[in-house]
This record gives sequence, C-alpha cells and structure tokens, in this order.
Amino acid sequence: MILTVTLNTALDITYRVPALAPHASHRVTDVAERPGGKGLNVARVLAALGHETVVTGFAGGPCGAVLRDLLAPLPPVDALVPVAGRTRRTVAVVDAATGDTTQLNEPGPAVTPEEWAAFLTTYAELLGDADAVALCGSLPPGIHVGAYAELIRRARTAGVPVLLDTSGEPLRRGIAARPDLVKPNADELARLTGSRDPLRAAYDARRRGAHTVVASLGPDGMLAATPDGLWRAAPPAKVRGNPTGAGDSAVAGLLSGLVEGLPWPQRLARAVALSAATVLAPAAGEFDAATYEDLLSRVEVTAQATAA
Repeated sequence: MILTVTLNTALDITYRVPALAPHASHRVTDVAERPGGKGLNVARVLAALGHETVVTGFAGGPCGAVLRDLLAPLPPVDALVPVAGRTRRTVAVVDAATGDTTQLNEPGPAVTPEEWAAFLTTYAELLGDADAVALCGSLPPGIHVGAYAELIRRARTAGVPVLLDTSGEPLRRGIAARPDLVKPNADELARLTGSRDPLRAAYDARRRGAHTVVASLGPDGMLAATPDGLWRAAPPAKVRGNPTGAGDSAVAGLLSGLVEGLPWPQRLARAVALSAATVLAPAAGEFDAATYEDLLSRVEVTAQATAA
C-alpha cells in the first residue's frame, strides 16, 4: 500500500471560460468539482496505475463533506481525520482561448493540537501497512512548521521510504530530517538553496539531508540527483494545456517506480510521461492515458556527468 498525506486538503473547482479578461464578467462554459490537494491528486493517479493507495490528512466543514462524498465511490481509500474547521476551496479558471490557467487558493482550516494528535495516531497506524509514503503540499494554520520533519522521522523509524513535496520553510526543515526523496520545482529549489542552477541546487539539497533530489523543470522535464548517478529526462515535445497537477502526477510516477523497484531511468520516464499526459487532462489527479502510453517509450533519459 502507498500512503499519501495531504494536511491541507481542498475542494478543487475548475471553471472554463472562452477567454479570461480582467475587469470583465465571464460566462462559465464548464464547472468541475474534485477532491483536491497535492496528496489526493497523487493518490488518484497511483490508483489509476493500479496501486493500492490510502489518503490521510484533514477534512472538515461543508467543503470537507463534499470532498469526502466525491472521494467515497472511487479508490483511493479515505483515511482523512475530521477537523472542526472548514476545508478550503481552490478555484482554477481555464482560459480556453490560450490554455492558460489562473489559480485562486483559499487558506486552510486552523488545526487544533488535539486534532494534530489524532492525526499522528492515524498516521502511525497507517505506516504499519505502507510500502512508501508521500508528504505533499502546504501546511494549514495551526500546524507547526516542522510538521513534515516530524512525519519524516516517524516514517524512517517505521522503515517506510518517504517522499517530500512541499516548499519554503517546511521543505527546509523537512530536508534536514533526511527524507528518501524530495521533488521541488526549479523555483522552490532555488529559494531553498539560493542557486538558480538546478544541478548545483540539487547537489546542495542533497548535502542538506535529502537522499535523492528530483527537480521538476516544467516543460523541459526533470533532473534527478541520486546516490546511483545523475539523470536528465525530457519529453519528446512540449505539450500545451493545463499544467495544474502535472507535478503531482510526476510524484505518482516516482512513487510507483519506487515500490515496483524500477531503475531510475524507468522511474523518470514514467514521471515525465505522466506529467505531460496530465497537461492534456481536464483536471489535476487525472492523465490522458493514450498520451501517457505514447510518451512513455519516447521520453529521453540521459546520464549526466556527476559533480563534486
């Protein structure tokens, strides 16, 4: 079983409009609601790949109830912990004329110390059956900034490989707890290390404690700095569409490759193909299956010269 943790879940709402113009009224042509938050997106992609997956984190209020209702009929398994506060909404406005997306993210609910303690109990129980765990996304109000570092240490104590996908101070503190894998994008990696060179920044992040660093380079693919070598993976062509959730699909590719014991080139090819196929899907947590199958064998993965 693969466990994904989303402490700041969301009810994702996607609006599609013919063209997005500032200071104008818009007629929405399509509306979609889905369970959201990075870890839930990862879990849905993992489930589509055939992996048993469990999601945990927090959900509360009317939006949390809708989120759980939408999650109930489908895999992954819901192990979310209830909170008194209201689960946030995220609103994505897709401009059909350009393919661009504008994202509006609400703050999450304030989590009490008692609710955090209840989550830690659930987390410990789930780790007992997990082959790997992903810690994904932002922290809601009330959760201490070292929360991911705490969860990483608990996973390591349980002998469960852990992937961290967050940003800012939670990423900085989480890396110090020595996760097996971190997956920042180029901007997050630059803010962490102060270097705009992805290769130098990836090596810096490894020196700070990350066992492996896989940096998302947007449409240019990925760079992986691992104990076994350095690789660059790129799609055969750039794909235009809605990039929301592409990074989450990449995490699903990396996690599934980990539990299947695939070598790094195959893991990266899967992650890049899934990421690109998600750009053509209607919403995060989904991917275009035909595009994925087409790209998987055509992703170019090349070994790079290692650096000191």
